[in-house]
Amino acid sequence: MNADRRDFLKVSAALGGAFALEFSFPWAARAAVEAAATEVNAWVVIYPDDRVVVRIARSEMGQGTYTALAQLVAEELDCDWAKVSSEFASPNEHVRRKRIWGSMSTGGSQGVRSSQDYVRKAGAAARIMLTRAAAARWNVPPAECTAAQGMITHGASQRKLRYGEVAGEAAKLEAPTEIVLRDSKDWKIAGQPVPRFDIPDKVTGKPVFAIDVALPGMLFAAVVQCPVFGGKLKRVDSSAISKARGIRKVVRESDFVAVVADSWWRANQALQKLKIEWDFGSNGAASSETIAAMLRDGLADPALPRARRVGDVPAALAAASKVIEAEYSSPYLNHATMEPQTCTAWFKADGFLEVWTATQNGEASLAVAAETAGLPQESVEVHKMMLGGGFGRRGAPQDFVRQGVAIAKAMPGTPVKMLWSREEDMQHGYYRPASVVRMKAGVDAQGKLIAMHTRVACPSILKVLVPASLNKEGIDFTAVRAFHDMPYTVPNQQVDYAMRNGHVPVGFWRAPGQQNSFYRECFIDELAVAANSDPIAYRLALLKEGDKNRLVLEAVAKASGWGNPLPPGVHRGVAIADGFGSFTAMVAEVSVSPQGTVDVKRVVVAIDSGYVVNPDTCRAQAEGNVLFGLGAILYQENNVKDGRIVESNFHNFRLPQIGEMPKVETLLVPTGGFWGGHGEAAILALAPAVCNAVFAATGQRVRSLPLKNHDLRLA
Repeated sequence: MNADRRDFLKVSAALGGAFALEFSFPWAARAAVEAAATEVNAWVVIYPDDRVVVRIARSEMGQGTYTALAQLVAEELDCDWAKVSSEFASPNEHVRRKRIWGSMSTGGSQGVRSSQDYVRKAGAAARIMLTRAAAARWNVPPAECTAAQGMITHGASQRKLRYGEVAGEAAKLEAPTEIVLRDSKDWKIAGQPVPRFDIPDKVTGKPVFAIDVALPGMLFAAVVQCPVFGGKLKRVDSSAISKARGIRKVVRESDFVAVVADSWWRANQALQKLKIEWDFGSNGAASSETIAAMLRDGLADPALPRARRVGDVPAALAAASKVIEAEYSSPYLNHATMEPQTCTAWFKADGFLEVWTATQNGEASLAVAAETAGLPQESVEVHKMMLGGGFGRRGAPQDFVRQGVAIAKAMPGTPVKMLWSREEDMQHGYYRPASVVRMKAGVDAQGKLIAMHTRVACPSILKVLVPASLNKEGIDFTAVRAFHDMPYTVPNQQVDYAMRNGHVPVGFWRAPGQQNSFYRECFIDELAVAANSDPIAYRLALLKEGDKNRLVLEAVAKASGWGNPLPPGVHRGVAIADGFGSFTAMVAEVSVSPQGTVDVKRVVVAIDSGYVVNPDTCRAQAEGNVLFGLGAILYQENNVKDGRIVESNFHNFRLPQIGEMPKVETLLVPTGGFWGGHGEAAILALAPAVCNAVFAATGQRVRSLPLKNHDLRLA
């Protein structure tokens, strides 16, 4: 958008929410300006003055993809980075052009790693086409021409043409079929810590997030959903607000009620005065206790499908010198994004629907909007706004986009912005699954691990959101992550999975399945203690030479000063974890006060992601992972009582404070040859590293989170 966000907010407030602002998107209001630009291919747009716009199909939620993908394209295009900017690709155009931009999903740390190949080829293809266009104008062989820094040069005559001068001719050429990408050692733009496009604007308040959207004549909607998941609306008495100022409509759907008004505050105040009767169904008596019992019943099931089976675990356990057992657990967790779920929708007079929302998947949001509206996808546009936090929550648009469109459908011709309250957001998420895991290990006389049997009981995210991704045995790979692909060399392994989906909806929470790293790495520490072995030495003995897990573990041991003396009262813990294409090792330095308060002072993390596109962004992601994960370790949980989530706001779902942020030292050790992600890599090892340090400090083994539920006072 063209307006400065600060000015936007001031004018919006002054006009009481009626601020009329024209949106500027590449397919609509900017048409006249875009006419001066040339689309060389779907990814690369070049202006006559050599400005380059790179279209980005993925979402930007602070992880840096908006810049990193542009770096990869610009690297192969070999343009002047100072003249490069990005814009979001249109989901509507994506549909019309037969999914030309590939996946629009942004999750699983895949924004860069799963699109790097084709976006680099797009940049290289554009460079080749520009070079051929210049050669054709000069009537010389393309092989005699080179392209660099936005300029094509004919070697023999030293004639030069700028990209902007030949972009129109290049766009008419056939795209090359054979493309050789640059070796990373030759990178000049990729691999460099270039400033991110979005940060300066965010610092000065320019970007308009979904919560800030304002349109001519826009109305506002507040929503209340059935407090018990799966419940349905029975009846609504709206007589109390029939004469209330500014109220335009009460929208009733099967699982929610919305009030539409001329301001969101009025809509939300009126919503609280409605007399609503819900049918809670069979879930009204569910509680954290009944859910825990359901999960433990799953662990007792003798006929569970096996996610992994190596060797003969029962025989090895029977022959072991010692058998060690432990049960670990963790609660449901909300994403708690700073921006609550919101969606603005506008049914135009011409039958076209426009939607403005914060989404991790523009294509999925388009599909939900079209289905709800009863329109073909070609008649819907989703404008992807900057996200005020995602963490996986906005990859599931089935609820907030559906609601926004359904409400606007009841108000044809009028744009309506639907916004959840914080309470609604906290109590109607797609939560990180609660889980219970039992591990049984057999060790030999020297304490070496010879057998491990793991039973995992938790809801299946894939069953809820992507059922086709379950394997034929019904295994959800996110539920058994870190166990079915355990890096340690153990001759006898068995992993069983009890899928137990209760009524609480579950979804992709940052690093799905990361609880398993907590369970596994703390249990490995238990085995090291039982063997009277150093935790790092014990792990190294279980890792093969050349294993990337071993390499990052050795790197973090050196960088953290493992084995060196620490200040009095400070203790170390270590963990490793591989996932989302990367390999991570972490050391946490922790103190515990006599009153039992845990203080994480320092975190050292080593990450091998194969390649690094922007080192600054990767380090920032590691720091963000630590801060985000720290809340889940120390305080956060979502409990269930009477079928509903208990926690309602940040007074009982605490976020870490600035003074609790530890010093984070990130060691990037890319070894090349593969592409890993950074959005989730550093959170995997955090909980076990911290909890192993807590054990070193207190002698108490923490087997469930959060730490606030444990008495860690020193004797």
